[in-house]
Amino acid sequence: MPDSSAAPPLTPAIPGLVWAYRFQRGPANCVALPAEPSLSDLEVEDGFLWLHLNLADMRVANFLESLPELPPEVIVALTTHDTHAALTLDEQSIYGTLVDFQRDFDHDTRDIGWLHFFVSESIIITTRLQPLRSVDRVRSAVEKNGGRYRRPVDLFETLVAEFQRTMITLVMEFTEELNLIEDYVYDNAPRDERRRLAPVRRTVVRLHRHLRTVLTLMRRAAAADDDEMPAGFEDVAGRLISRLEAVDHDVYALQERARLLHEEIDSKLSSETNRHLYILSIMTAFLLPPSLVTGFFGMNTEALPFAHTAHGTAYALGFMVLSVAVAWWLLRRTGIF
Repeated sequence: MPDSSAAPPLTPAIPGLVWAYRFQRGPANCVALPAEPSLSDLEVEDGFLWLHLNLADMRVANFLESLPELPPEVIVALTTHDTHAALTLDEQSIYGTLVDFQRDFDHDTRDIGWLHFFVSESIIITTRLQPLRSVDRVRSAVEKNGGRYRRPVDLFETLVAEFQRTMITLVMEFTEELNLIEDYVYDNAPRDERRRLAPVRRTVVRLHRHLRTVLTLMRRAAAADDDEMPAGFEDVAGRLISRLEAVDHDVYALQERARLLHEEIDSKLSSETNRHLYILSIMTAFLLPPSLVTGFFGMNTEALPFAHTAHGTAYALGFMVLSVAVAWWLLRRTGIF
């Protein structure tokens, strides 16, 4: 009779596992692991693992604590919900948080998301709360040609490079939107495009802020001591800095263009408002003298002119027309009208 108190399997399903890949030398250099990998699946003699986890599963933190190669600060970095970029080099490993873009089931979005990562010589672990655009593209690249990734740092470089490519795509999309807004702004018909421009400008400003942070962190990491860097990271950092600097220039130019468009819209609206106020002032100047005439003849006092004259109303109307003519002459004489 079998023992009902037998111990559970040594390797239960990894909680929150989205996907896992084993990279190793040989014909099958990249293998996608099953949803419930066994202990033998996680063993890599000459290669590395990529585990991608979903932080929506609350058991992820406990699983990470069971991995002996992860120090406490790395576990905190992989499970944090902080919304700012971070990059730390420590004892031949890299960990921190990268900015990315969320995606829905059937389309990409412009909502910013966060990818937490840990890279060592034998494993790369990535965690996220929402599906991310760049990570999914890296997975597609791994499925097509997994043999190009010889080290975990190569996969890390691809993650940052995909983020840079996504930024370029967004720059092109925002450029098209600004082109349309610009056509309306410089059109003769008055239109207020501030409501349409505001979300574009807000998103571009946020992207530029996060991009500058990632670029600064990458530069600082490239200047770290050699004994803290993983093998090959210095070359990887140099290539990534060049990529990020190029897209940073484009995003900054886009931000300045959006700012100038906003100023142009404000200037055009101010000019339109001033024109309306000018017309209103001219009308007020024309109507003020007749108002004084009607106010004078409307007084309930004795001995008013034309009070007992047969054509008094006509005379009063004549005075009103004459006052308008005098006001027009004065405005023309002073150059106001």
